[in-house]
Amino acid sequence: MRALCWYSSHDVRIETVPDPKILNPRDAILKITLTAICGSDLHLYDGYIPTMEKGDILGHECMGEVVEVGAKVNNLKPGDRVVVPFTISCGNCYFCTHSEYSLCDNSNPNAYMAEKLFGYSPAGLFGYSHMLGGYAGGQAEYVRVPFADIGPIKIPEGLTDEQVLFLSDIFPTGYQAAENCTIRPGDTIAVWGCGPVGQFAIVSAYLLGASRVIAIDRFPERLEMARTQGKAEVLNYEENDVLTALKDMTGGLGPDACIDAVGLESHGFGIVGWYDKAKQAVRLQTDRPTALRETIQACRKGGTVSIPGVYGGVIDKLPMGAAFNKALTLKMGQTHVQRYLPKLLEHIEQGDLDPSFVITHQLNLDEAPDAYEIFRNKQQECIKVVLRP
Repeated sequence: MRALCWYSSHDVRIETVPDPKILNPRDAILKITLTAICGSDLHLYDGYIPTMEKGDILGHECMGEVVEVGAKVNNLKPGDRVVVPFTISCGNCYFCTHSEYSLCDNSNPNAYMAEKLFGYSPAGLFGYSHMLGGYAGGQAEYVRVPFADIGPIKIPEGLTDEQVLFLSDIFPTGYQAAENCTIRPGDTIAVWGCGPVGQFAIVSAYLLGASRVIAIDRFPERLEMARTQGKAEVLNYEENDVLTALKDMTGGLGPDACIDAVGLESHGFGIVGWYDKAKQAVRLQTDRPTALRETIQACRKGGTVSIPGVYGGVIDKLPMGAAFNKALTLKMGQTHVQRYLPKLLEHIEQGDLDPSFVITHQLNLDEAPDAYEIFRNKQQECIKVVLRP
């Protein structure tokens, strides 16, 4: 089969690789009909996530048709059309039985690697380093799906691939980010980063009852999407002092909750921005936390900072004094995708929203290396790329 393989920083290639096979009776094999490039894939592309190996197949947002199932998969059959969560979860451990699927104890065969960095291992993930399982990803013609009796959700007729693909990751991720804000009627939510996850955090905040959402970014096309599709008020941080603007927009109180939908490659500016880039370049810190610092500074006293943006290691100059003295609640983590799938699929079926609004580029799988460059460098007003094998 054809698949997109990682070789080193900024070097990804379409290669011919062996087709996946059933390895466990709870496996399924999926023929991919649509896959996508996620913002967190860029952390692999830029070389910031350790334990990648040459030839690793990328991709964790995918869907398609079941072509084969293991002997213990009774909920799926060949021909079923499914979306696959990016989190691989066993369904039986302490965390899965508490609906904390991204913390699964049994799906990462390389847990010892993650334990060295994190203390404990999270779940295995598709196409996201050997530290998180070494699983082949879904930017390919086929993918093996472990624990297929727990993860994939069947898609009813009448919905296009583009409408449901993002159930695999970014729609549940944006929704969990908003849910973590414990939104109450009248609340104002501020969202840093108007990429795909930020866009879904905006619409999810309104679904959960927010009265206002303020979106922060610097790219006009992203801000325009947040304004027109998400009905958010927008701030360009290159044209405004964000902290002052948010105080002015909230009567001096500050947002009730702040969402960092940017993560470890946050764009910095001024002396602190150069400081972060320099320390990251020589690996004295792994992550650039400009957006995270601002969310903590901007949030009102007693508020919540929600962090769906991916962080991978260590950061410097985090304003913990502000978080402590303002009595902030910080909530974060990989998404418990399986927890949200039925509810979010129902929202799509009812027409509450059409997640395909974030798609700006549809390309063939063979064009994936160019697509990574376009997406990374924000060329052609690119917000979200989907790939069709």
